[in-house]
Amino acid sequence: MEHRLLGTTGLRVSELCFGTMSFGDMADEKISAALYRRAREAGIDFFDCANVYSAGHAEEILGRLVVGERNRVVLTTKVGFPMGEDPNDRGLSRRHILQSIEASLRRLATDRVEIVFVHTFDPTTPIEETLRALDLVVRQGKVLHIGVSNWAAWQIATALGASHRESLAAFSCVQPMYSLVKRQAEVEILPLCRAAGLGVITYSPLGGGLLSGKYGAGRMPERGRLVENRMYAARYGDDVYFDVAEAFTALARELGVHPATLAVAWVKAHPAVTAPILGARNVEQLEPVLAAAEFPMTQELYARVASLAPSPPPATDRTEEQRGVAYGGSAEKYK
Repeated sequence: MEHRLLGTTGLRVSELCFGTMSFGDMADEKISAALYRRAREAGIDFFDCANVYSAGHAEEILGRLVVGERNRVVLTTKVGFPMGEDPNDRGLSRRHILQSIEASLRRLATDRVEIVFVHTFDPTTPIEETLRALDLVVRQGKVLHIGVSNWAAWQIATALGASHRESLAAFSCVQPMYSLVKRQAEVEILPLCRAAGLGVITYSPLGGGLLSGKYGAGRMPERGRLVENRMYAARYGDDVYFDVAEAFTALARELGVHPATLAVAWVKAHPAVTAPILGARNVEQLEPVLAAAEFPMTQELYARVASLAPSPPPATDRTEEQRGVAYGGSAEKYK
């Protein structure tokens, strides 16, 4: 498996990242251990976690699994979502950030994590206050780099400006949702990351399982996230997503490749993406997404896959620039 530089951190990470959201939930400790071992056998050394995954149990399991090889893997975790009923046990205040990171380090049984992501935007806490707290844990050596997930591009850019202005640790990695059926990141987030030299690890490359080959127009399995999880059902409930899944599965069948392999390979091929995050309930589910590391994604095939889903509108209303009829001629200059 190839390794890629993670933005400007100097860290080299595997081109696929393994997400541990299933640990302690859909995957018990035995299955989690099998998933971890298979990921390591495949060459993955980049593992994404969060304090809210299984209410901290995912971090505990991951911490036990990396014992003996902690210095050979790159770990992430996150802070921001509620971890309890206390009104201060959530958000991006200094208090919650400091307490959460200490708790995550204990659960992970480590003295530091390579990246801590803020997991959500907190409209009640000034961005500068959040950045000062993150800068403190970086200076303490408990966190090596900071990242951001689920923020809009303007929020990320505002934070980058504040970090520069106040000489604070700056976001060096972004974790956006990105798949063939969720392409909003293409409009501003991914261009921002390329311009600012930020690493990008994307989540849900299979669209919550929608691109796994099990879903299509009028077709849905008895089990799966889109069936059992209200959040995923709401996120991917529009009919257009199922139409895309139908066409995508047909293309994968024509190519003789597993749809999950094709879906991850397509995300990985975007020039701004460092590593897609893989998820699985069991080793059987993991195998086709691991195969994306070796799948030959050509420019022609990339464009063919992209054509199956609607392109998101541009950041401005100047759609004529996408069609090559603006001042200056060819649309190529606007890409």
